[in-house]
Amino acid sequence: MTYFNSPKTWAGSAAVCLLGSTAMADITAEAVWEDWTTYMSASGYEMTADESRDGDDLVLTNIAMTTVIPEEDVTVAVTMAEMTLTDNGNGTVSIIFPETLPMTVRVEAPGEDPVDVAASYTTTDWAALVAGDPGDLTYTYSASSIGLTVDEITVDQASLPMSAIGKAELSIADLAGSSQSKSGPLYETAQKITTGAISYIVDVTDPDGAEGRLVVQGGAEGMDSAAVAALPEDGDMADMAAMIEQGFSVDGALSFIGGSLEMNFNEPGNIFQMKTKSASSELGVTMNADGLAYSLAAKGQDISLAGTDIPLPVEISAQDTGFGLKIPISARDELQPFSLDVTLGDFAVSELIWSLIDPTSQLPRDPATLTVGMVGTMKLLVDILDPETMAKMETGDTQPGELHSLEVTDLKVSAAGAELLGGGSFTFDNSDLTTFGGMPAPTGKLDLSLSGGNGLLDKLVNMGLIPEGDAGGVRMMMGLFAVPGDAPDTLNSTIEVQGNGQIFANGQRIQ
Repeated sequence: MTYFNSPKTWAGSAAVCLLGSTAMADITAEAVWEDWTTYMSASGYEMTADESRDGDDLVLTNIAMTTVIPEEDVTVAVTMAEMTLTDNGNGTVSIIFPETLPMTVRVEAPGEDPVDVAASYTTTDWAALVAGDPGDLTYTYSASSIGLTVDEITVDQASLPMSAIGKAELSIADLAGSSQSKSGPLYETAQKITTGAISYIVDVTDPDGAEGRLVVQGGAEGMDSAAVAALPEDGDMADMAAMIEQGFSVDGALSFIGGSLEMNFNEPGNIFQMKTKSASSELGVTMNADGLAYSLAAKGQDISLAGTDIPLPVEISAQDTGFGLKIPISARDELQPFSLDVTLGDFAVSELIWSLIDPTSQLPRDPATLTVGMVGTMKLLVDILDPETMAKMETGDTQPGELHSLEVTDLKVSAAGAELLGGGSFTFDNSDLTTFGGMPAPTGKLDLSLSGGNGLLDKLVNMGLIPEGDAGGVRMMMGLFAVPGDAPDTLNSTIEVQGNGQIFANGQRIQ
């Protein structure tokens, strides 16, 4: 994985440059430009421009930013027409864009025709001021609106104006941001951005004259983002394992309020429609020597699907969804922690779907919930960001690591009137790979409790979804692995695993 060398992340970095990079700060215009190019170089990009002095202004034209994505052998280049850095005479520098800034994005790959996308970057009431001391720079910027419009697409020298096929536009209102950068062996940056309403639309038809049309539109009521990073100035983004050893780190968070998305695709004989909305959503990414962490969360989600290949409209909702993963990325002799969290809270489907599954309303319509939480320790034997190591892992020649402990901190499944709860912990003996058929021998126990299970099984039999004979087999298995609880229709079970290969259920040996 290379955090800064994916197309999506590179495009984000180009946008940061347009908004005012964390490196764009010093007491003279030339120093601002030099610091900017240093920052981009540390991030894996080459940045050039034609420079000319006009009084207090340093005018930059033919601005180009280029990067190579090693995994895909793809080169991406962004060129912009002009911008100006102005010495204000008081130790500050202003960053000035024209109200409309033409730019081009070119993507090249071996054996394929290059693709050029011409676009216009627009700003209203743009203001950016850079101040501070050398090596410790601060700037602020704002705009009442910024926008990006695709004007033309060129493939193998054949140009296609967007006016011939539709439009692709992005608009952001009430942008405000601040950044600080510190130079040294590690280039350290910290940035915060807030915005008002965000909207986008892609509305295109088939350029070959077919009747297909795709419309994707949506946005959010507002956005907040914050990020801190440390970049080795002499690092190589193509070798992230070495970058991590040099001190590379990034910690970013992005949140939206009132997000929405609507997609419509229509061609003769084929229709697809999708709508989504959420009250709020969050994304977090952290990567440093201690590991890699992702987190996703959303509240108040609604999703609807319809189309030619979907037999009936689908409407689902969830009040609370989340995913969190933390894993080590660098080989170490000592044990390293990891964790996994999954949440699907108050998940519900439409009454139409319920009526097909349960036309006589025998099952409770209560929303379902699923939560899973696990923590553990492992010994990582390889650097998973090293491309050569990952290639060996794909052939099965390299063992990535050893699992040493696992604790289920949270387990809850609640649906249709039944609820399963659980928790437990295990340790693993990596010197014993024979007792359990190739996996490290576990020792530990898992406690489970089930309420409403028999009642749910009876209803499923009455509905004809499960044959009586199969239900009898399920009840036999529950009797083998569980004992009745204190309350009606409750079952408890303790599954204990011993490292010598013996397994017990409620004190009775079953293996």
